[in-house]
Amino acid sequence: MRVALCQLPVSPDPAVNLERVRKAVADAAGQRAGLAVFPEATLARFGSDLRAAAEPLDGPFCRGLSGIARDEGVAVLAGVFEPAPGGRVYNTVVAYDAAGVLVAAYRKIHLYDALGQRESALVAPGSEPVLVELAGLRTGIMTCYDIRFPELARALAAGGAELIVVPAAWAAGLFKEEHWVTLVRARAIENTVWVAAAGQVPDPADPAGGAPTGVGRSMLVDPMGTVRLDLGPAPGIAVGEVDPGVTAQVRAVLPSLANRREDVFGKFWKPGSRR
Repeated sequence: MRVALCQLPVSPDPAVNLERVRKAVADAAGQRAGLAVFPEATLARFGSDLRAAAEPLDGPFCRGLSGIARDEGVAVLAGVFEPAPGGRVYNTVVAYDAAGVLVAAYRKIHLYDALGQRESALVAPGSEPVLVELAGLRTGIMTCYDIRFPELARALAAGGAELIVVPAAWAAGLFKEEHWVTLVRARAIENTVWVAAAGQVPDPADPAGGAPTGVGRSMLVDPMGTVRLDLGPAPGIAVGEVDPGVTAQVRAVLPSLANRREDVFGKFWKPGSRR
């Protein structure tokens, strides 16, 4: 399956962002991608009025994503915000199949209360990992700060994920870019799984001030940890091949998942289980 990493600048205006998504998916379709992965907060960037921007999953932005996926015949995965109780919002990743059907919605579990930021002041946490079939691959979903929590990636891999996608708005900071690259590769290596991580870049036409917008560095990493794609710091779209045959080859010689000691550490979450 061919996956497109869509590394976009994100505006405070959802209409601007939806048009950027439309153009990017058309580009991805022209490169025969089966899945287009967009950043966290594609609806509206951090630093804008997220309460005002938030909408239900049948709202206009999500309907637009659905129509784009259907029109281009490409599965689409992107970050949005939903209204949440108590005046907060959910930081949600939605996934549409190539027919435009909403097949998954993952609410970010780990909120970025670190390094001077307090995401939980505005965002309510989710509580359930998500696995979904997308473009023929069993796909697990993580969001940005989730990448620092290996137990989530391991649960997704143990649940059968062939690909883990990571929409992000990874903010700049001391050692932050090094952490991002290291963590994305680590999640692929320790779980012998493909990882497709798509990040935001700053929008030069609409500076964000002090709000985090993302350093880019969208990556496709294979189950041995080889970086197949790295988009660097500029806007762009790149398409790479996710080959389950590579996963099988790696796991044949490096069976770290099979060698897990469930008798010592217990079983991981499985789809449909109660935790």
